[in-house]
Amino acid sequence: MIVTIDRLGHLGHGIARDQDSGPIYVPGTLPGEVVEGTLDGDRLIDPKIVTPSPDRVKPPCRHARACGGCQLQHASDAFVAQWKQHVIETALAGQGLTAEFLPLVTSPPNSRRRATLSARRTKSGVLIGFHARASDTIAEIPDCQLLHPGILAAFPGLQALVMAGGSRTTELSLQVTLTRGGPDVVVSGGKALDSALRMDLARLVETHAFSRLTWDGETVALRDRPALTMGQATVVPPPGAFLQATQEGEAALLHAVKHALGPQKRIVDLFSGVGTFTLPLAEKMEVHAVEGDPAMTKALDLAARNTPNLHRISTETRDLFRRPLEPDELLTFTGAVIDPPRAGAEAQTQTLATSKIPVIAAVSCNPVTFARDAKTLIAQGYRLDWVQVVDQFRWSTHIELVARLSRP
Repeated sequence: MIVTIDRLGHLGHGIARDQDSGPIYVPGTLPGEVVEGTLDGDRLIDPKIVTPSPDRVKPPCRHARACGGCQLQHASDAFVAQWKQHVIETALAGQGLTAEFLPLVTSPPNSRRRATLSARRTKSGVLIGFHARASDTIAEIPDCQLLHPGILAAFPGLQALVMAGGSRTTELSLQVTLTRGGPDVVVSGGKALDSALRMDLARLVETHAFSRLTWDGETVALRDRPALTMGQATVVPPPGAFLQATQEGEAALLHAVKHALGPQKRIVDLFSGVGTFTLPLAEKMEVHAVEGDPAMTKALDLAARNTPNLHRISTETRDLFRRPLEPDELLTFTGAVIDPPRAGAEAQTQTLATSKIPVIAAVSCNPVTFARDAKTLIAQGYRLDWVQVVDQFRWSTHIELVARLSRP
């Protein structure tokens, strides 16, 4: 069967139209390409590119074909940038909205400082990597072009951890974050801890210079503080805490947030995490940080107390989904930052929309929920001034953005 790819789906696969069978999905293809293959349900298997797109490039990583960690290495950077902006434009159009876009910022190769890897013991050793596309098979990635060299350098230590505490019947999840004290590792799915395993794991942490090891929810070794720098502050996040994937991406998001806010006296940072925005912003303005996770609130508060020359930072642990800040609680703020999870912040946005806060810096990792929440704000008198796309998940379909909304 021969088809022509019409567009890309949200997972990065090519979609062809067929009048008889409906949409046909072809991974690894680009719009305009003519592809030949065997139809299996709604998918074209064993596709062969008959006519390639001018946007097609050679994948920079030798693991691209086997590994499922990246979906768009076969597309040019210019195409990916245009496509990601188009995804946001489409989401906004679905709500009857349009926006001005600032130039996209992309994180460089080998910049991912935080990643969740899969691992398993085998007859011959240990497999560590990402899953192959649509498969439970783990693809090894020794020359990964996505991960920071510091994470790749940690692989021997990670393999030793899996050998000591893994099994051939269970897959382990390894969350690795680069910190000033060394890799911070969170393992789930490992063997039950006993005294012997505890000693083995503690020894491996020392041998391979990990900062901290958390094993199925329990911190079993702390060799050094897993510290991160945010502005002038030093933060020690709790195990598994949410962090931006790359330093460059974090810097781009922060720059856009500062640009959106402009000079302010007192802002509220909603879904503040461990202080990605709170701590740098407090160098110029007062910040009230609100976060649902008490461990992250505690880490932020400790960092704020130990950093001199910051404006006042107050913290509050609060579930903003169930108990959003109400308009009367927002009266004293001259600006807001809101950075919710993928589900967006429908309840909090509704109260923000009826507040008198003059400017909002909205950060989002989901164009659909962002567009929904933006419409709520605009319906109450805000205007959408601009959108800045930040592509810190290079070669993936993941999209992040910062938007400025203000009251005229």
